[in-house]
Amino acid sequence: MIHATALIDPKAELAEDVEVGPYSIIGPRLRIDAGTRIGPHAVLTGRTSIGKDNHIFQFTSIGEQPQDKKYAGEDTELVIGDNNTIRELCTFSRGTVQGGGVTRIGNNNWIMAGVHIAHDCQLGDNIIMANNASLAGHVTVGNHAILSGYSLIHQFCSVGAHSFTSFASHVNQSIPPYVTVSGEKARVKGINSEGLKRRGYTSEQISQVRRAYRVIYREGRPLADAKTMLAEMATSSPEIQPLVDFLNAAERGIIR
Repeated sequence: MIHATALIDPKAELAEDVEVGPYSIIGPRLRIDAGTRIGPHAVLTGRTSIGKDNHIFQFTSIGEQPQDKKYAGEDTELVIGDNNTIRELCTFSRGTVQGGGVTRIGNNNWIMAGVHIAHDCQLGDNIIMANNASLAGHVTVGNHAILSGYSLIHQFCSVGAHSFTSFASHVNQSIPPYVTVSGEKARVKGINSEGLKRRGYTSEQISQVRRAYRVIYREGRPLADAKTMLAEMATSSPEIQPLVDFLNAAERGIIR
């Protein structure tokens, strides 16, 4: 399962069926669980834990030290879950002590070629990041979010669950759950109704999400008033609660 030209540090912990391609390098602090495949010419380093059934393609750099001038060699970490596809030329950094020390990537994510995930990012599950999408440090991405090619997310922003960015969106404030944004300076365009249909949301649930969108974006309400109304809506429409929680936690404000 391990090619003769791969360099595996004897201290690395690899499950018996892990595959490692030609000329790949795996450092001493790697833990790789069962069923994971590493392509050729990949470099995996640092204190990095990789779960089951991942497929990491060639020329990736996984677990390198963060691109942060404050970093001074602290013992930080990268954690990758199960069943992720990580395509060519991706770069994932470890965390920093200022950001909690861990960069974390969940399960079942589809991460295309050239994606950069910087230090201290926190990704959920079932996310799609298309080619050359990039996350600056301390970015959070919720479950089922889709970031189209060349989307750029500013540090400390959050991308809500089930949201969608169009091609080359430049995002400098947080995107609430369910919301679609577009443009070089990203602007809201509506809700991700097609994505919600694909994930089993009913027509009534989608109608409630659309109503919540109008409260935030179409009725001219101050954000504080919108939050109050959404909290009331969530008592009878549970699908609104993720919006309430997100708006209360957003550090950089929301795209509005």
